[in-house]
Amino acid sequence: MRSIFFHLMPYRDLPADFEQRYESIWITPPNTELCDPRKVAQYYQWNLDELELADRLGFDGVGVNEHHQNGYGFMASPNLMAAALARRTPNNSAIMVLGNTLALYSPATRVAEEFAMLDVLSNGRLAAGFPVGTSMDVNFCYGIPPTQTRPRFREAEELITQAWTRPGPFTFNGRYNQLRYVNPWPQPLQKPHPPVWLAGGGSVETWELAAAKNYTYSYLSFFGAKFGKKLMDGFWAKMDELGVDRNPFRAGFAQQICVSETDERAEQEYLEHVTYFFNKCLHIPSYFFEAPGYRTRKSTEFAIKTNQPGAIAAAAALEKNWKTLNEEGFIIAGSPSTVADRLIEVAKTLRVGNLHALLQIGSMPHELTKKNITLFAEEVMPRIRHIWDAEGWTHEWWPSGAASRAVTGVQA
Repeated sequence: MRSIFFHLMPYRDLPADFEQRYESIWITPPNTELCDPRKVAQYYQWNLDELELADRLGFDGVGVNEHHQNGYGFMASPNLMAAALARRTPNNSAIMVLGNTLALYSPATRVAEEFAMLDVLSNGRLAAGFPVGTSMDVNFCYGIPPTQTRPRFREAEELITQAWTRPGPFTFNGRYNQLRYVNPWPQPLQKPHPPVWLAGGGSVETWELAAAKNYTYSYLSFFGAKFGKKLMDGFWAKMDELGVDRNPFRAGFAQQICVSETDERAEQEYLEHVTYFFNKCLHIPSYFFEAPGYRTRKSTEFAIKTNQPGAIAAAAALEKNWKTLNEEGFIIAGSPSTVADRLIEVAKTLRVGNLHALLQIGSMPHELTKKNITLFAEEVMPRIRHIWDAEGWTHEWWPSGAASRAVTGVQA
């Protein structure tokens, strides 16, 4: 199991009555009224410190992503953070940019260029994330028509891979990208290109692309393995249908995790910050969450069948119901032993080989975040590292320049 510390970089000081006073955490929260640049300066330093700590403690990877006009995760340019990490992670963790939202870039060669720069700068440690992107970012913040979201994504994916693998200069004439000269400098260090990691919320078309191009797929959700099983069962069924093997490293899963000395102390330390996340950071009205036309008919039908669990999480957070949040799997929390046992169960249930561990949650302060990262690295990670050893799979999608961690610790 590869453990990646995935950082959302939220605004940690929203007002207590935020969700009562404001329409949404995304798109419309008034920036001058709510966002203090002096606080953000401190947050960015903490965020980088936390990611660098994860590298020193032996995490396999450190992860960043892209979102816009929000307090849920204000990392408008993950490439800037990744560039800093490339120089400040001496233990050579993989740099996981999950990713650049391809539909937003015109021309998409910008992504090819910047990812190539990051790959060279990090000595081949880049995993290149290609997300379709949320409707909030793509349609509402950047004004892309919803029905163009996926076509723009697919054309950008094709242009970028050609830019990395086809000798330049060459001409590319697409619907959204018309370029007389495609000839980016530099080319990526990894050949034929950095491993591509798809990230999504359950779109069937994304699974089909993963199978067709041999990309890895990570399901990024905040609703736990109980709901995630329905999605990942669908993913693996699609892989079976398309004749793709069941290598667990082909798949990843995001999970909010809270580790403390005991189960009881975990609740005392983390409840406030977990409920801040579900109440405030996920305060998004349904009319922003998916613009009409954003999701295809095939994926909409699948989403309806799988019964979205957001209402359960919202109710539990509103009541500050730690028991429900934990038992429903929205969080995995407790002592190192409790957390490790549950993560082993989740990994085997979902058949995933990549864990995107969300260890800074909502308003969680810097010192508590460092404690969470440290306890996870020292007492949980060694127990989950060997989950898939017996099956003998190779991780074909890991950056070639990233460190290969020593095989030590307790067998799962």
